[in-house]
Amino acid sequence: MAVRSGFCGAALHRITMVIYRDCGHNLAQHIVVPERRVAVHFNERAIPAESFGVNAYCQQLLVDARVKGTRILLERWTLGPGAMTELGIGARDLAWFQLLEGDAVLSTAAGAHALNDAHIAFLPPGFRGTLGARGDAVVLYAEVPDAARLDPALTENPPQLRVIDWTREPVLDSEHDARKRIYVVTPKLFGTRALKGEMIIYPPGTEAANHHHEGAEHFMYVLAGSGTAWANEQPFHVKKGDLIWYADRERHYLKSDPREEMRFVEFFVPGECTTVWAPGAKVCTWVPTGRDIRGNVPAREITKHSSAHSALPQDV
Repeated sequence: MAVRSGFCGAALHRITMVIYRDCGHNLAQHIVVPERRVAVHFNERAIPAESFGVNAYCQQLLVDARVKGTRILLERWTLGPGAMTELGIGARDLAWFQLLEGDAVLSTAAGAHALNDAHIAFLPPGFRGTLGARGDAVVLYAEVPDAARLDPALTENPPQLRVIDWTREPVLDSEHDARKRIYVVTPKLFGTRALKGEMIIYPPGTEAANHHHEGAEHFMYVLAGSGTAWANEQPFHVKKGDLIWYADRERHYLKSDPREEMRFVEFFVPGECTTVWAPGAKVCTWVPTGRDIRGNVPAREITKHSSAHSALPQDV
């Protein structure tokens, strides 16, 4: 992971998580890495926080010891007033973080970026800087070690530091149900195909079709609301703070609870993969609304496109 003041550490705590197997039997167990790659689900509250500096605490959500062979590492940071974290990304790695709560300042040799809960920052290979909290702040931080193996252009033509305001990005409506999508990590935004990220919004009682992805692992982190998720046709309840990790080819879908909206971010590594829909399911197609999440004209436009294509459209 990134170089930081008082690095979070590699200790893996014993937590209870649920693993969903193809055979249809649910297993609850203590940090036993399964031989088969299967869906993993747990809540952030099950992960103890470790100090990694003054007023800074880290929860290791996705690590190799918890999900063997995962190509993405994920942490949740809780920063108090005055906390300062050093960020150093390897020459072949990349990272991003999303400010979930509070305000912070991302500082580099070229200047400073004032951040709030509308911002997502992309940290390119070789990045050096600091993240400081003005008051209390919560950060979701992810890193892809050796991302250059997934996208050789990272070393040939490395991207630059980028900070986006996701509330200014265009909202897309699902053509066949009430879901909404906002892209937050794409080649157009960040200049790499090593990963892809989206924010998905399910209005109350919304259900998607069963499907799986080929060529990528991915995880979901629930930002708000609650609902039901399925992994290989086995249901389980999900709520704010839950992380669901799906292996390549893991069948899955979700439905929000009838009384509240559910919102989550999901990320794929690598960013381009094939989506296969269950027999009889309608292929998901995304239609531009011409508005951002606040109802204003968005910062850019994205055309209508289908999830049947593995490659993202050029304007995404």
